[in-house]
Amino acid sequence: MPVKVSVIIPVYNPGTYIEDCIDSLLRQSLPPDEFEVIFVDDGSTDGTPARLDALAAEEPRVSVIHQENSGWSGKPRNVGIAAARGEYVMFVDNDDHLGHEALERMYDYGVANGADVVVGKMAGRGRAVPVELFRRNRPRASVADAPLIDSLTPHKMFRREFLDRIGLRFPEGRRRLEDHVFVTEAFLRADNVSVLSDYVCYYHVRRDDSSNAGFQRFDPVGYFENLREALDVVERYTEPGPLRDGLFRRWLRVEMVERLRGRRFLAQPDDFRRGLFKEIHHVVKERFGPGVAAGLQPTQQVVAALIAADRYDDVVAFAEWEAGVALSAEPGRLAWTDGTLRIEFAAEFTAGGTPLLFPGGAAPAPLDGAPLDVAEAIAWVCADSFARFGTATADLLLRERSTAAQYFQPVELTREIVPAGDDGTRTRLVLRASATVDPAAAAGGEPLRGGLWDAHARVRLGGWTKECRVGPGPRKARAAASAGVVAGRVVLPYWTDRHGDLSLDVDRAGKRLGLDRLSPDDTVVSGGRLSAPVPLHVPGETAVLLRFTSPDASVDAPGTLSPAGEGALLAAALPVADLGGATWRTTLCPAPGAAEPRFLPLPLSLSGDGRSVGVVRTPRPGTVRRLVRGARRMLAVALGRKSDRRRAGKA
Repeated sequence: MPVKVSVIIPVYNPGTYIEDCIDSLLRQSLPPDEFEVIFVDDGSTDGTPARLDALAAEEPRVSVIHQENSGWSGKPRNVGIAAARGEYVMFVDNDDHLGHEALERMYDYGVANGADVVVGKMAGRGRAVPVELFRRNRPRASVADAPLIDSLTPHKMFRREFLDRIGLRFPEGRRRLEDHVFVTEAFLRADNVSVLSDYVCYYHVRRDDSSNAGFQRFDPVGYFENLREALDVVERYTEPGPLRDGLFRRWLRVEMVERLRGRRFLAQPDDFRRGLFKEIHHVVKERFGPGVAAGLQPTQQVVAALIAADRYDDVVAFAEWEAGVALSAEPGRLAWTDGTLRIEFAAEFTAGGTPLLFPGGAAPAPLDGAPLDVAEAIAWVCADSFARFGTATADLLLRERSTAAQYFQPVELTREIVPAGDDGTRTRLVLRASATVDPAAAAGGEPLRGGLWDAHARVRLGGWTKECRVGPGPRKARAAASAGVVAGRVVLPYWTDRHGDLSLDVDRAGKRLGLDRLSPDDTVVSGGRLSAPVPLHVPGETAVLLRFTSPDASVDAPGTLSPAGEGALLAAALPVADLGGATWRTTLCPAPGAAEPRFLPLPLSLSGDGRSVGVVRTPRPGTVRRLVRGARRMLAVALGRKSDRRRAGKA
């Protein structure tokens, strides 16, 4: 069987972090004889070489190449390419891991679209990953029509024949940004690049010890020398003009301007900040024409202009102002409608904890050179943001807590300009969003997986793209709305205990579902049928399963949930003949077709004699607790009086 994919993993002292990587590779849905795994051990000094040799002895698809330490990932990846037999090669870092269907999906997508490069959706646990690139699938993409340049890590699938044909390999040695050089040339020379966005293929993981190569402190001089090599690639394969300026803008924005903004910049020691600023200033003056910075967002334009003017102190002052700008997303109405959850929120930027105010009026003139001072810079940014408010966007992202996989949800948006201040010269810019979450398709067209999902608002306004949690909600309420039984899942919107932020509990909630509020008085048993109202939303008649349990046996009975007001009506035909001679406790399985069905307890017991069944009328748990507390108080009073009489007698 021909090898479809060769997975290449450079390895250096990963310790236990490599285990998740290994596990994800061995669990791939692509048949084992259709892919190979090549570990290139770059002189590891921990127990990893022995671990990999043992793995290769057990797994025919795994091979290990040992070499002396080369200093960085370029040479190990090149060695892996030389050893690869697959139609495509996929690069993975030893502390990251793949989605279980990643290789199969990416390979099939690449073949179907004739792609030289396949970019699979990424998720970051403690690490930033591109977001806009993965808003939708892109079967045919290029740097001219998609934000490919936002993703320059090598964790992609490349057609091996394409790499050999153009002679593309990684720069080697102890250096930075070797992946930028490699991936940029691949993007620019590929006949087609395909972006797969409806499944998370690659999980970037930040190690607890922060010893991933990308998180280590770097030398600005060497770093920006290596960055110039990536710029050289762009110049080699593009003509001067808007496309080249747009590509250069990626490095100006991400590697330079963003390093000098807000808390990220201020957290560094002053001597490092000054050295960083100096090297960035040199690159900006040497390599970038006016068209590069002109396409940046307003705040980025200000920083770029201050860099070009060599005004370090003003860059620091502007960073101090920006550090106080944050996003707030206040929740509104949450409600189920026909099996979808409607989530409303109002989002706006704040400064120092209060709404950020913007001047009204016409758009300011384009920035021509650096502002006179920081006050003028702030005024220009705010005026420009007001003028661009008509293009501002707000999105709702659902992020899986266990994996950091995130998915955009459909949003309806209105923009509101709110007067602020007595003189009316200042305004608040508020984005009111209404998102629709369909549990049957919310994970990139697939159902939400069991677990916890956090709701994040993402706003693009003026010069900022910021995210925050949706919240806080009401402090006294834990459930934000009733649970919904949709697509074989039980989905409960709730407010987190610590911060009151909005999250979704999928197939895990028990007590929060509110089933303990079911009263025997509301339950009707007649003619061998049971009916009871339950606080669950269903989009239509939904099959469920009831289980009746006694000390010696259990009996199952199919039932249904049907929409009834704000909840549902539970109905079932009782197996009367089987419910005799005992008291039977009742549990409900809302999704009997699930891979692991869950039975939830109902505060409902039945008894029967084999011919008829009735509801056992017992005090509700709250009533029992109140009776117990009352009895304890009465006992304490009685004991106190008895003790007083004893003391009086002794006296």
